[in-house]
Amino acid sequence: MKCFSFTTFNIIRNYEVIIVPLLRRMINLEELQLYLTVERTNSTYIDGIQLYDQFLIYMVQLNKFTFNIKTEVFNGNINIDLPSNKDIQRSFIGRSYGQVASYVNADAIMSDGECHVYSLPYDFEFFFDLDNSFQGGVFSKVRQLTMKDGIRLKHKTFQLISQDFPVLEYLYIFNTRRMKHKRHSFPLIAFPSLIYLDLEFAHIDYALLLLLKRNARLPRLVNLRIANDSLIKIKNNFTYDAINFNFDKLKP
Repeated sequence: MKCFSFTTFNIIRNYEVIIVPLLRRMINLEELQLYLTVERTNSTYIDGIQLYDQFLIYMVQLNKFTFNIKTEVFNGNINIDLPSNKDIQRSFIGRSYGQVASYVNADAIMSDGECHVYSLPYDFEFFFDLDNSFQGGVFSKVRQLTMKDGIRLKHKTFQLISQDFPVLEYLYIFNTRRMKHKRHSFPLIAFPSLIYLDLEFAHIDYALLLLLKRNARLPRLVNLRIANDSLIKIKNNFTYDAINFNFDKLKP
């Protein structure tokens, strides 16, 4: 086998037991693509050193490695110093990875920490679990994006994705906390290709940010998923006319 691609949207809890031994045996690979979310207990983030030592060192013919790997760490009462984003970046230097981007979410509520590493140029059509720690970049292939954070999402994060995901068509937001730095003087956000917006598990602040035309431009939006109470508040508790919302092309 010369080419291998492994993509899963489920959380992997036995990465070292199943995934690493499998890859270690693929010594003849020339191309490898991985999209993984790994949950670890009493451990640290997956970084460039680990990827190299665990299996890449055995793939002597490998000439293309594209990846998006997220690590969620749960250490309980064990004190383990988790690396910073600078530490993660340094771990990829000098091992022929090419350009690698990363960001660390040290404010994660559901875990002790989260780390996202991915190769550039980004070669997937989806990007899951983007949070406030996102550093920006160019994602010219991504059509589907989920935003999820245990703390309040920032307006700056929405500005970044509106600039960096030019062909985004499907956006899912999972955050029931009020938006951070909620003001009325931010630049207009534009998602020219967005056709589906899921706000069912999002605070009404995000609905008002993206659905009000004064805040965002969504010219192709045809499908909207939103909680009933949020929709009722928008319709009854605000004095905006329907013309002021990005409802022009919504399907009934």
